[in-house]
This record gives sequence, structure tokens and C-alpha cells, in this order.
Amino acid sequence: MRTLLLTRSDVSRNLQALTLLEDLRESFRTDALARTVAPQRVRASLHAEGTVMALLPGCLPGIPAYTVKVHAKFPSSTPAIQGVLHLNDLATGELLAVMDSGHLTAVRTGVMGALAADVLARPDASRVAIIGAGAQAVMQLKSLRLVRSLSHVRVYDTDPTRSFAFATRMYKELNLPVRPEDSVADAVADADIVIAATWSRQPFLHPGMVRPGTHVTTLGADEPGKAEVSAELLRQARFICDHRGLSVTSGAVGNVGLGEDAIHAELGEVIAGLKPGRTSPAEVTVFGAVGLPFQDLAAAWHVYQAARGDDAIQGLDFSA
Repeated sequence: MRTLLLTRSDVSRNLQALTLLEDLRESFRTDALARTVAPQRVRASLHAEGTVMALLPGCLPGIPAYTVKVHAKFPSSTPAIQGVLHLNDLATGELLAVMDSGHLTAVRTGVMGALAADVLARPDASRVAIIGAGAQAVMQLKSLRLVRSLSHVRVYDTDPTRSFAFATRMYKELNLPVRPEDSVADAVADADIVIAATWSRQPFLHPGMVRPGTHVTTLGADEPGKAEVSAELLRQARFICDHRGLSVTSGAVGNVGLGEDAIHAELGEVIAGLKPGRTSPAEVTVFGAVGLPFQDLAAAWHVYQAARGDDAIQGLDFSA
């Protein structure tokens, strides 16, 4: 059997964010209505900085395949997240494809953030604050433009040079006013949507910092010990996650000492109409994601379907 081998550029060429947005919307809905397999995230520290993680199995009703992703996180490296994703036939276990997981994960996380904002942010939300000016901030801002018309962006990073570089790049690429700020408080002061994508281990978003009606997406709290939004703000807001159990054991809720009672719903439940999302224009909503295997499957299946007709993709028979 020929297994497709997809490099980072192959994945990039065959991954369309706008199509993936609707694929993910349907995947969240399907997962909420018919979750077939409990997601597992197996993590181990390699040394002071590096960690290795496996996410498995990515399964969704209607997709005849599953995924196993193995990647490493090295915050001081570029890119910080590297690895591979295996796409297997669900009926036989045959290896359909091996693909770079770094770009795939970055894009699906960016699109997931946009989906959460589309579901939870006010329809007229246009002012954005970005906390953490790394690669994921770029993906988040580009994806957010798929669901909202943006008027301006403020960005803060602990390294001011990164803030300025981000602002310059995004202005050139998106023709959107982007202003670096000197503090988190300055960045979020007038924001309708706040995106936090950092390596922080201490909360930096607290009650009183965000205006009524703000939507916050926190992406950095995806492993034990990492936190961006304080327990007090989570208690005051309507908190939505991608998975209850993992949000408590290794996500935004558990990492600040809260339990499952702080979670109002999973995003899939809101999309499926099982639980309410935003209930008023003045409500503060928070979406916290750890990242799930079914999200990887939705993106990988999207790439695989396109790549099968791509003559530039290489293949290998592992059974030879």
C-alpha cells in the first residue's frame, strides 16, 4: 500500500482555512452529539524546556480514518512545535499518510479560535487584543478575519521587539492597523475580542481588565501548570471549553484551581444547540482549549482528500 508523505509545504498547499472552518464547525457538533472515543493526551517532560506529547485517537463519525499525533514543544526553538501525524484507515489500520504536524496544528488551532469567536463573541466585535506575539498569534488574527470585520488590533508581548515585528508584519499582510502596547492592561482596555497565546505559568487577565461584552480565547493553558486567565475572572465569565475533563486536568480551569462546576459548556454543545453560549451583549465569555485529537482528524482528513490528487506528493510502501 502507498502511504502519502506530506512535508510542511505539502500540508500548507492542501489546507484551506475557510473550508476547514466549516469542517471544524461540523466536527465539534458531531463530537458533542456522538463522541465515540475518549481523547487521550500523553505528555512527558524531556528536560527543563522540552516536552513530548501524543494525542490519540482522532475519531469522528463519518470519517473512515483515525489519527495519532506525536509532537514536541520546545519554546525557545523556531518553530516551537514540531512533529508528525499518522492518518490510518479506521477499518484496517493501514497507514494512509504521514504528515508534518506543526503547520497542521497551527492552522487548525487558528481556525478553532476563529470558530469559538464566531460562536461566542458579539456579532459587532471588531477591536482585537493579542497577548503573545508568536506564530500562533499570526494564525489567530488571520483566521479571525474569516468571521469578523476587524477595525484595529493592539498587541502585547513580554519582548517588545516581537510586538513591533508582529505589528509591522500584520499591517503589511492584512492592511489592518496594529499597535504595540506596553502592558496587557493597555492592550485589552478597549478590546471586543482578546486572544491569549503565550507560555505563561501565571494568570495575567483579571477581573476589571476586560470590558463587559468582551470575548476571551485562552490557548496557552493547554498543559499542567500553564495559565493565562485568573480563577476570579473565569468564575465571573461564561466559560466554554473544548473538553470538560481535560480542561480540569490540564487546562484553563484546573490550572488555576477550579473544578468542573466552573465550566458552562463545551464548544460542541453550544454549536449543537445543547447548551447556551453568550446570553447577553454585556456578558464576558471565555473559550479555553487544550486541543483534541478529533480536531487533528478534521484537519488531516481535509489535507488527505486534497493531497490524493496532488501529483507533487511523494509516497512510500512501508510494507516493501
